[in-house]
Amino acid sequence: MLRLEPLLKARIALGAPQELGEAPHGRRRIIPITGGEFAGERLSGRVLAGGADWQIVRRDGVAELEARYTLQTADGALIYVANNGVRHGPAAVLAKLAAGETVDAASYYMRTTPRFETGDGRYAWLNRIVCVATGARRAAEVELEVFEVQ
Repeated sequence: MLRLEPLLKARIALGAPQELGEAPHGRRRIIPITGGEFAGERLSGRVLAGGADWQIVRRDGVAELEARYTLQTADGALIYVANNGVRHGPAAVLAKLAAGETVDAASYYMRTTPRFETGDGRYAWLNRIVCVATGARRAAEVELEVFEVQ
């Protein structure tokens, strides 16, 4: 039987989206990650600037999310994150999100599957787990709640 155990909550700061326009698979957007913070029982620290979310917004309105970034724990370990997922909802709600308005996260669907990778032995257990996350898009950040699948 599967169980979900809370792993961490993160607030990921975002820069202005780079709108590349309609590409072969949909509207391509690149959203820079400029910082942030995360905290959980077993690890906490900050999100380093330099990552990004490479998105495709499909013709059916679904945003395919592909974020890659680095976490730095409070004790100095570096952890690579590859976080893929989808966001979709009613057109009116998505339009408000796109305009930077605050929207109740329950009014749309945002789920991801973060994978972690590190060479630091203190956090090697992250290399062996599967996680799922719920997300909320805010005007200048994303809030994630990450759960380890047991």
